[in-house]
Amino acid sequence: MGYYNNVFDGCNDQTDIGAVMRDGREVILQAYNWESHKHDWYRNLDAKVTDISKSGFTSAWLPPPSQSLAPEGYLPQDLYSLNSAYGSEHLLKSLLRKMKQYKVRAMADIVINHRVGTTRGHGGMYNRYDGISLPWNEHAVTSCTGGLGNRSTGENFNGVPNVDHTQHFVRKDITGWLRWLRNTVGFQDFRFDFARGYSAQYVKEYIGAAKPLFSVGECWDSCNYNGHGLDYNQDSHRQRIINWIDATGQLSAAFDFTTKGILQEAVKGQYWRLCDAQGKPPGVMGWWPSRAVTFLDNHDTGSTQAHWPFPSHHIMEGYAYILTHPGIPCVFYDHFYDWGSSIHDQIVKLIDVRRRQDIHSRSKIRVLEAKSNLYAAIVGEKLCMKLGDASWCPSGREWTLATSGHRYAVWHK
Repeated sequence: MGYYNNVFDGCNDQTDIGAVMRDGREVILQAYNWESHKHDWYRNLDAKVTDISKSGFTSAWLPPPSQSLAPEGYLPQDLYSLNSAYGSEHLLKSLLRKMKQYKVRAMADIVINHRVGTTRGHGGMYNRYDGISLPWNEHAVTSCTGGLGNRSTGENFNGVPNVDHTQHFVRKDITGWLRWLRNTVGFQDFRFDFARGYSAQYVKEYIGAAKPLFSVGECWDSCNYNGHGLDYNQDSHRQRIINWIDATGQLSAAFDFTTKGILQEAVKGQYWRLCDAQGKPPGVMGWWPSRAVTFLDNHDTGSTQAHWPFPSHHIMEGYAYILTHPGIPCVFYDHFYDWGSSIHDQIVKLIDVRRRQDIHSRSKIRVLEAKSNLYAAIVGEKLCMKLGDASWCPSGREWTLATSGHRYAVWHK
């Protein structure tokens, strides 16, 4: 079994940054995809806030807010400029006000691993930031990506200057910017992009200083594969994610890439994968569910990039799994709004069942069946579910069908 330190769970933290994590009743919507910048995005979302709220989402993850060299937002330059390809600062702030009115927290995508320079400096590289807010020089850029700073404390994001978080002036400026996003602009939650690019100790420092209500990091590396496909045992993969969470002082959750990798193979008639050797769920969810943000796809794995997409014919089986299980589920915009009203309504129904049966990130789970064409589990005290095309229902008259669809069914007491 993987190691983690349980001191933070259930403790009485002096600030409010742990309250949401302890409650564990989040359901997140990733509210954009890779093409959203082409579609007057803040206005589009503004029209959907009432539906997002009514559907039961507690938080909506928005695209990177700052001006960027690339329209998707992931090559940031002037961090304090909120005029981006997604819309103007005025439209963003209007959207955030409406979200607050409808009690949907706004999650900012925090891209601080790298930053595109404005002028050439040391070595003829674009590693200076003259003429914009936070006018750093070459010492803000790691030596491994063409700057005069120290070596990176993580993995390199190639092709652009990587930010040297060991520099005190850099951390002071980033902290000031994060506090501004949190306290002035109106974001309440943070998502840390490319979190493998710099030490988790800095994520801990930034969360502690800016005090977002909820944080999640993107720690994405490859699952374990063999010559025949995905390994059954992904313990080393989930342990790496757990080590990152631990290094943030347990202040941040992380996307459960382990569960995604396993689930998208399991739905192809390999449901035995959904139970590890100890009888628990096989992803981060099985070891540290209060810090596991479960998901099927995002703007990288799905959308038009499709680097690692969930099998499209099995989307509802995937959502029936993550929306009934422990962990913190995150629904992808495309599935919810672009794949038809039937899928939208099935997801809403599953969120409703989750809320009514009070399933939360730490709910107990008992796996009843895990074989090629059938997975069944009892979650909490009053919810039972099954996946696959095998015929199965729970024993006992107290169980009533709550919702069902193609290859899934959910019962409640």
